[in-house]
Amino acid sequence: MTEATVIAWQVSEGAHVNRGDVVVTIETDKTEWEVEAQASGWLHVLTEPEETVPVGRVIAFLAETEAELATLQRQPAPEIMTTASGAPDEPASEQVRPAPPRRDGGRADLRVSPVAKQIALEHGLDLASITGSGPDGRIVRQDIEKALAAREAAAPAPPPGDTSLTAGAAGAAGELHEGKRVATTIPLKGMRRTIAEHMHRSLAVAAQLTYMGEADMSAVVDLRNRLLAKEPDLGVRITYTDILVVAAARALRDVPIVNSSLVGEEIKVWEDVNVGVAVALDRGLEGGIIVPVVRHADRKPLREVSREVASLVEQARSGRLRPDDVAAGTFTLTNLATVGGGWFVGTPIINQPQSAILAVGAVSDRPVARDGQVVIRPMMPYSLTFDHRVIDGAPASRFAARFTELLAEPALFLV
Repeated sequence: MTEATVIAWQVSEGAHVNRGDVVVTIETDKTEWEVEAQASGWLHVLTEPEETVPVGRVIAFLAETEAELATLQRQPAPEIMTTASGAPDEPASEQVRPAPPRRDGGRADLRVSPVAKQIALEHGLDLASITGSGPDGRIVRQDIEKALAAREAAAPAPPPGDTSLTAGAAGAAGELHEGKRVATTIPLKGMRRTIAEHMHRSLAVAAQLTYMGEADMSAVVDLRNRLLAKEPDLGVRITYTDILVVAAARALRDVPIVNSSLVGEEIKVWEDVNVGVAVALDRGLEGGIIVPVVRHADRKPLREVSREVASLVEQARSGRLRPDDVAAGTFTLTNLATVGGGWFVGTPIINQPQSAILAVGAVSDRPVARDGQVVIRPMMPYSLTFDHRVIDGAPASRFAARFTELLAEPALFLV
C-alpha cells in the first residue's frame, strides 16, 4: 500500500467526536474501510473528499479544546508526513508485472506511485511532463487525473452535426449518446476503477487457461444436512462455501504448485495456504466485489473456518474490513451460488499476483451415469482458471481431481 483515497468524512468540520466514533471512510487499492477516532475531541479536516494522499500523510486533527480548534482553523492547512518520504516505490504485489515501457523521458530520478504509473501507461501520458504533488515531488494518482482532464479539455471540438458525446461527457438521464438515451452514468472511480484496473492488468500479464467440470456433491449435501441438525451444539451454521474453502485448502496442500505466484523472474511456492473468498457487495448499479482472506485455511477445522468466513463476509458487506483482511491471499474461491448463479460455464479472472482462481456454481440435481445406469445426483459445476506461465495442465488437472475427490469423500479432509 502506497496511497489511499479519502472517500467521505462521516463527521463535519468542527464537530465533536467521541473515541470509537467513525470519522472517515478511506479506500486503498483493495478495500474501503471506516476509520474510528482514537480519542475524543473536535475534528479539524486537512483533506477533501476524493483526494488521494500517500501513506503517512496526516489527514485531520482532533483538537482537545474548542479554543485549540479555533486556532487550528485560522492557520493554513499544513501537509504533515508521519513517515520519511512515503512508502516504497514498488510493493511486492507489483513485482509480478513486467516493467512497462519508459515514459519518463529517461529521468532516473522520477518518483511515481505504482497506481499513477499504471494509469499513465494505459493512457499514453508522458510522465516527464507531469509535476508531482506528493512528497519529494512524487507523482500520485490525482496528478495523472489532472493531466488527463487537461488533455481532454484541450481536445478539439467535434465537427458540426456530430451529436455523439466524448467519454465522460454523458451524465444526465435522458441525454443522447451515440444515438442511445442515457439512463444514468456511473463514474469509473473508487472500487469500480480498482476492479477495472486489476482485471485488465491480470489478463494483460498472465497466460490464463480455464478447466471446467462437475463435482458430485452427494456426500457434501448429506454432511451439511447432518451439521445443520447439530447447529445448536456447534454454535455456527455451516455453509457450502465453508466446506469448499476447506476442501480447496487441502487440495492446495496436496498440489502445492497451484499455491504459488510469479514474482519477477521467480516462482514462489507459498508455505501458507491463504484462501480468499470473493464477496459481492450490494452497491446498486456500481456493484463491487472484495476478497477477504482466510489465512492458514489448511490448518483450521471446518467449524473455525465457518466462523471466520461468516465474520469476514459480514464485515465486507458492512464496510468494516481492514487492509490486512484482504492481504496475503494465495488462492481465490468465488461461489456464484451465493448470488443466485446456477449451472454455468465461465472463465474467472485470476486475482493477481496469485496463479489460480476457482469458481463454483449452485448445487443442483442433474442426470449422471453411475455403474452403467443414469441416476440423479446433486452436482456442482466448477471452473479453474490458472496461469500457464506457472502451472502446467497436468498439475492443474491433479488439483481439480483432488478437489472433487475430497468433495466425494469429505471424511478425507475433515479428520
